[in-house]
Amino acid sequence: MKRFTDANRTLWDARVEAHVRSEFYDVESFKAGAAALKPLETEELGDVNGKSLLHLQCHFGQDSLDWARRGARVTGVDFSSKAIAAARSLAAEIDLPATFVESDIAALPDNLDGAFDIVFTSYGVVMWLADIRRWAEVIHHFLKPGGTFYIAEFHPVSWIFDEQAERLEVKYPYFNSGEPLSLPATGSYADPDGNSGTFTEYSWCHSLADIVTALIDAGLKLEFVHEFPYASYPQFPDLMERQENGTYRLKDGDGSVPLMFSIRAKK
Repeated sequence: MKRFTDANRTLWDARVEAHVRSEFYDVESFKAGAAALKPLETEELGDVNGKSLLHLQCHFGQDSLDWARRGARVTGVDFSSKAIAAARSLAAEIDLPATFVESDIAALPDNLDGAFDIVFTSYGVVMWLADIRRWAEVIHHFLKPGGTFYIAEFHPVSWIFDEQAERLEVKYPYFNSGEPLSLPATGSYADPDGNSGTFTEYSWCHSLADIVTALIDAGLKLEFVHEFPYASYPQFPDLMERQENGTYRLKDGDGSVPLMFSIRAKK
């Protein structure tokens, strides 16, 4: 699996600079005080003031620093050295205390000590994990007794469709075969026209059952699993329309397909 992880790390290293500059992340507005987090996760996770929070797969740390603004004592983790450097730079620029650690999630217990009140992760994270059971074990490892895990994520069903098709057409598998999907990567959600070189991305299918069962088997107690018929960004650009609350829904067949889910669980 190391060669797949190394390839993905190279890809994400190449994306960081463009993402920091992108309209999608709008870092300048965030610096001026705008929220980076979505209402869904702030409402479902609740008050974080005074709590220790571990943010897994934090990218360049903008959401991590939003939690810090809300009073959390934040540690962000990402496997991209360039993302961690950008996160530290952003934290220093806006004078927010936060710790950022460069590590693959599976190896995090070897690279970080301590336990946390909250472990948080969100949006486009699960597909990059080769071993969903190890991910759940790491979450359990870093939670204090009574601590909370929370994830808001795109629904695994939504990943089976061709994002460029004129209607919803199944293109990718739902169930995990153990082998990664191998796809050319020349742009990204935040930089669609970007091409920093020739890259291949490797991702893994994890069903909702895989995710839930991994968390239960790791020793977590589920508080809720929610599914939503909308997404936080236009995953299918030609098939979705933006709502007044900033979410995106299908123009046709609205409500018929789960597009996101959230889970809150306790140790």
